[in-house]
Amino acid sequence: MTWIKTIPSNKADGELDKIYQKIQSSRGEVAEVMQLQSLLPQTLEDHFHLYTTLMFKSRFTGLSRKLLEMIAVIVSSTNKCHYCIQHHSRPLSDILKDNQLLKWIQTRDWSSISKTLDKKDLAVLLLAEKITESPHKTSKNEIDELKTLGFTDQQILHIILVINYFNFVNRNVLTLGVQLENDFLEQRSGKNGR
Repeated sequence: MTWIKTIPSNKADGELDKIYQKIQSSRGEVAEVMQLQSLLPQTLEDHFHLYTTLMFKSRFTGLSRKLLEMIAVIVSSTNKCHYCIQHHSRPLSDILKDNQLLKWIQTRDWSSISKTLDKKDLAVLLLAEKITESPHKTSKNEIDELKTLGFTDQQILHIILVINYFNFVNRNVLTLGVQLENDFLEQRSGKNGR
Protein backbone atom coordinates (compact mmCIF):
# COMPACT_ATOMS: atom_id res chain seq x y z
CA MET A 1 0.00 0.00 0.00
CA THR A 2 1.21 3.49 -0.87
CA TRP A 3 -0.17 7.02 -0.86
CA ILE A 4 -0.40 7.04 -4.66
CA LYS A 5 -2.02 4.65 -7.10
CA THR A 6 0.03 1.61 -8.01
CA ILE A 7 -0.70 -1.33 -10.26
CA PRO A 8 -0.36 -4.74 -8.58
CA SER A 9 1.11 -7.62 -10.55
CA ASN A 10 -2.27 -9.35 -10.94
CA LYS A 11 -3.65 -6.28 -12.74
CA ALA A 12 -0.64 -5.46 -14.91
CA ASP A 13 -0.71 -5.82 -18.67
CA GLY A 14 1.48 -5.00 -21.66
CA GLU A 15 4.96 -3.68 -20.93
CA LEU A 16 4.37 -3.49 -17.16
CA ASP A 17 3.35 -7.15 -17.06
CA LYS A 18 6.56 -8.12 -18.89
CA ILE A 19 8.64 -6.11 -16.43
CA TYR A 20 6.85 -7.66 -13.45
CA GLN A 21 7.45 -11.15 -14.89
CA LYS A 22 11.15 -10.33 -15.23
CA ILE A 23 11.28 -9.16 -11.60
CA GLN A 24 9.36 -12.22 -10.38
CA SER A 25 11.64 -14.61 -12.25
CA SER A 26 14.67 -12.95 -10.68
CA ARG A 27 13.43 -12.12 -7.18
CA GLY A 28 10.38 -14.33 -6.67
CA GLU A 29 8.02 -11.44 -6.01
CA VAL A 30 7.38 -7.82 -6.93
CA ALA A 31 7.95 -5.90 -3.70
CA GLU A 32 5.96 -2.78 -2.88
CA VAL A 33 9.08 -0.67 -3.43
CA MET A 34 9.07 -1.81 -7.06
CA GLN A 35 5.28 -1.58 -7.50
CA LEU A 36 5.60 2.03 -6.34
CA GLN A 37 6.97 2.84 -9.80
CA SER A 38 4.33 0.94 -11.76
CA LEU A 39 2.89 4.11 -13.30
CA LEU A 40 6.28 4.68 -14.96
CA PRO A 41 7.19 1.21 -16.30
CA GLN A 42 10.47 2.26 -17.94
CA THR A 43 11.60 3.87 -14.68
CA LEU A 44 10.66 0.68 -12.83
CA GLU A 45 12.66 -1.44 -15.26
CA ASP A 46 15.67 0.89 -15.04
CA HIS A 47 15.44 0.94 -11.24
CA PHE A 48 15.32 -2.84 -11.05
CA HIS A 49 18.31 -3.09 -13.38
CA LEU A 50 20.27 -0.62 -11.21
CA TYR A 51 19.35 -2.55 -8.03
CA THR A 52 20.42 -5.92 -9.42
CA THR A 53 23.59 -4.45 -10.91
CA LEU A 54 24.67 -2.79 -7.66
CA MET A 55 23.70 -5.60 -5.30
CA PHE A 56 24.42 -8.70 -7.38
CA LYS A 57 26.02 -8.18 -10.81
CA SER A 58 28.67 -5.62 -9.82
CA ARG A 59 30.11 -7.82 -7.14
CA PHE A 60 33.01 -8.50 -9.48
CA THR A 61 34.47 -5.51 -7.64
CA GLY A 62 35.15 -7.91 -4.78
CA LEU A 63 32.71 -6.35 -2.31
CA SER A 64 30.85 -8.98 -0.34
CA ARG A 65 27.08 -9.30 -0.22
CA LYS A 66 27.47 -8.99 3.56
CA LEU A 67 29.02 -5.53 3.22
CA LEU A 68 26.42 -4.38 0.69
CA GLU A 69 23.54 -5.53 2.90
CA MET A 70 25.13 -3.91 5.96
CA ILE A 71 25.29 -0.65 4.01
CA ALA A 72 21.60 -1.03 3.10
CA VAL A 73 20.60 -1.52 6.74
CA ILE A 74 22.83 1.29 8.09
CA VAL A 75 21.53 3.80 5.52
CA SER A 76 17.93 2.70 6.10
CA SER A 77 18.35 2.89 9.87
CA THR A 78 19.85 6.37 9.62
CA ASN A 79 16.87 7.45 7.49
CA LYS A 80 14.42 5.63 9.80
CA CYS A 81 13.09 3.64 6.85
CA HIS A 82 11.45 0.67 8.57
CA TYR A 83 10.45 -0.92 5.25
CA CYS A 84 14.02 -1.12 3.93
CA ILE A 85 15.48 -2.07 7.32
CA GLN A 86 13.17 -5.07 7.37
CA HIS A 87 13.71 -6.07 3.75
CA HIS A 88 17.50 -5.95 3.98
CA SER A 89 17.76 -7.38 7.48
CA ARG A 90 16.37 -10.67 6.16
CA PRO A 91 19.31 -11.50 3.85
CA LEU A 92 21.77 -9.89 6.26
CA SER A 93 20.51 -12.15 9.06
CA ASP A 94 21.04 -15.19 6.83
CA ILE A 95 24.59 -14.03 6.03
CA LEU A 96 25.64 -12.95 9.54
CA LYS A 97 24.05 -15.79 11.49
CA ASP A 98 24.44 -13.45 14.48
CA ASN A 99 21.22 -11.83 15.71
CA GLN A 100 23.05 -9.63 18.21
CA LEU A 101 25.28 -8.12 15.53
CA LEU A 102 22.24 -7.63 13.31
CA LYS A 103 20.50 -5.74 16.12
CA TRP A 104 23.55 -3.55 16.65
CA ILE A 105 23.65 -2.73 12.95
CA GLN A 106 19.89 -2.00 12.87
CA THR A 107 20.25 0.39 15.82
CA ARG A 108 23.67 1.72 14.81
CA ASP A 109 25.22 0.75 18.14
CA TRP A 110 28.69 1.88 17.09
CA SER A 111 30.36 0.90 20.35
CA SER A 112 29.33 -2.73 19.91
CA ILE A 113 29.76 -2.76 16.14
CA SER A 114 33.32 -1.44 16.41
CA LYS A 115 34.26 -4.34 18.70
CA THR A 116 32.88 -6.89 16.24
CA LEU A 117 33.60 -5.79 12.66
CA ASP A 118 36.99 -5.34 11.05
CA LYS A 119 38.34 -1.85 10.34
CA LYS A 120 37.43 -1.99 6.65
CA ASP A 121 33.75 -2.79 7.18
CA LEU A 122 33.51 -0.33 10.07
CA ALA A 123 34.97 2.52 7.99
CA VAL A 124 32.46 1.86 5.19
CA LEU A 125 29.50 1.78 7.56
CA LEU A 126 30.55 4.97 9.33
CA LEU A 127 30.92 6.62 5.94
CA ALA A 128 27.45 5.37 4.96
CA GLU A 129 25.98 7.03 8.03
CA LYS A 130 27.90 10.26 7.41
CA ILE A 131 26.88 10.51 3.76
CA THR A 132 23.27 9.81 4.71
CA GLU A 133 23.17 12.42 7.47
CA SER A 134 25.47 15.10 6.02
CA PRO A 135 26.76 14.44 2.52
CA HIS A 136 28.17 17.97 2.35
CA LYS A 137 30.54 17.13 5.23
CA THR A 138 32.14 14.23 3.38
CA SER A 139 35.71 14.99 2.39
CA LYS A 140 38.64 13.51 0.55
CA ASN A 141 39.87 12.27 3.93
CA GLU A 142 37.18 9.59 4.12
CA ILE A 143 37.95 8.42 0.59
CA ASP A 144 41.68 8.38 1.36
CA GLU A 145 40.97 6.33 4.50
CA LEU A 146 39.17 3.72 2.39
CA LYS A 147 42.18 3.61 0.04
CA THR A 148 44.54 3.21 3.00
CA LEU A 149 42.43 0.31 4.23
CA GLY A 150 42.91 -1.41 0.86
CA PHE A 151 39.81 -0.51 -1.15
CA THR A 152 40.39 0.15 -4.84
CA ASP A 153 38.91 3.15 -6.62
CA GLN A 154 36.44 0.81 -8.34
CA GLN A 155 35.35 -0.60 -4.97
CA ILE A 156 35.03 2.90 -3.51
CA LEU A 157 32.81 3.92 -6.40
CA HIS A 158 30.68 0.80 -5.85
CA ILE A 159 30.40 1.61 -2.10
CA ILE A 160 29.34 5.20 -2.76
CA LEU A 161 26.81 4.16 -5.40
CA VAL A 162 25.23 1.64 -3.00
CA ILE A 163 25.08 4.21 -0.18
CA ASN A 164 23.42 6.75 -2.45
CA TYR A 165 21.14 4.16 -4.05
CA PHE A 166 19.66 3.28 -0.66
CA ASN A 167 19.24 6.94 0.21
CA PHE A 168 17.23 7.29 -3.04
CA VAL A 169 15.10 4.24 -2.28
CA ASN A 170 14.54 5.20 1.37
CA ARG A 171 13.32 8.64 0.37
CA ASN A 172 10.89 7.19 -2.19
CA VAL A 173 9.53 4.72 0.37
CA LEU A 174 9.20 7.33 3.13
CA THR A 175 7.70 10.13 1.04
CA LEU A 176 5.15 7.92 -0.73
CA GLY A 177 4.08 5.82 2.26
CA VAL A 178 5.24 2.36 1.18
CA GLN A 179 4.19 -0.24 3.76
CA LEU A 180 5.55 -3.72 4.38
CA GLU A 181 3.76 -6.38 2.39
CA ASN A 182 1.31 -8.59 4.33
CA ASP A 183 3.06 -11.77 3.21
CA PHE A 184 6.40 -10.32 4.35
CA LEU A 185 4.94 -9.61 7.78
CA GLU A 186 3.44 -13.12 7.95
CA GLN A 187 6.79 -14.70 7.04
CA ARG A 188 8.57 -12.67 9.70
CA SER A 189 6.07 -13.72 12.38
CA GLY A 190 6.43 -17.37 11.37
CA LYS A 191 2.90 -17.83 9.98
CA ASN A 192 4.13 -18.70 6.50
CA GLY A 193 7.18 -20.62 7.53
CA ARG A 194 10.69 -19.34 6.99
